[in-house]
Amino acid sequence: MLPDGRRMHLHHGPIDLIVEAWGADREAAYRQAAQRFQNLLQELVDELPMLRSPRDDTHIFKGAVARRMHDAVSPFSDVFVTPMAAVAGAVADEILSVMVSAGRLEKAYVNNGGDAAFYLTDGEQVEAALAPPMTGKITVSAEAPYRGIATSGWRGRSHSLGIADAVSVVAETAAAADVAATLVANAVDLPGHVAIIRQPACELAPDSDLGAREVTTDVGILSAAEIERALARGTEFAEVLRDGGHIAGALLMLNDELRQVGATETLQVKQRIPIDA
Repeated sequence: MLPDGRRMHLHHGPIDLIVEAWGADREAAYRQAAQRFQNLLQELVDELPMLRSPRDDTHIFKGAVARRMHDAVSPFSDVFVTPMAAVAGAVADEILSVMVSAGRLEKAYVNNGGDAAFYLTDGEQVEAALAPPMTGKITVSAEAPYRGIATSGWRGRSHSLGIADAVSVVAETAAAADVAATLVANAVDLPGHVAIIRQPACELAPDSDLGAREVTTDVGILSAAEIERALARGTEFAEVLRDGGHIAGALLMLNDELRQVGATETLQVKQRIPIDA
């Protein structure tokens, strides 16, 4: 338990969770979360080769988190993506699910490094601060069906094929938001631009699921027109995901320029240029 006595910290290898719950069975929910967490990383390691491979609908994953990851990427057969794009969100979803099964809770969340899953009963809501460099908040209420948020970008903890500083997404689950944030961030791009420095992912991390695909390591000076063009590519893809029911909305940021697609009540920023309210 953290010093505030309210939140629990679960950490193992690359997984770092902050968990909080409200309700009569809060302590039981924490015990369930801690117990489920014990072997979770090993479950992922056991199936890591297939999780790092492009989706394969003929393969049946054994672990619950691995199955969540596969399900999250299944809708995207026309773009390169591996189940690893959903790992942080899927872990959050899994831990939240066992907490909810423990008994009576009013609300709860599991935050896995900024990718978070929420449980809400009628009338409840949770607010989350947007990850820097964005300024604002995400409000998730029980009235809406969205229970997951995630952020991706080339400045984040994972490699990106695009140049977005940050893309935050709201979706039905944290795993779905995780994949979508990755793909929208990849779409914010200016292929071949001389100011953008890229390097094969395998040179930065030999075991990367991206292999020899070039990931962004630095973004130089871009003109206003170039920033607009890159953001337009990303917002167009985000609109396709929103129209297809994969996400509720997204915030895209590049060089202090911000664009928003949908979810204007959920995604609240201090300065924004809505693409589609």
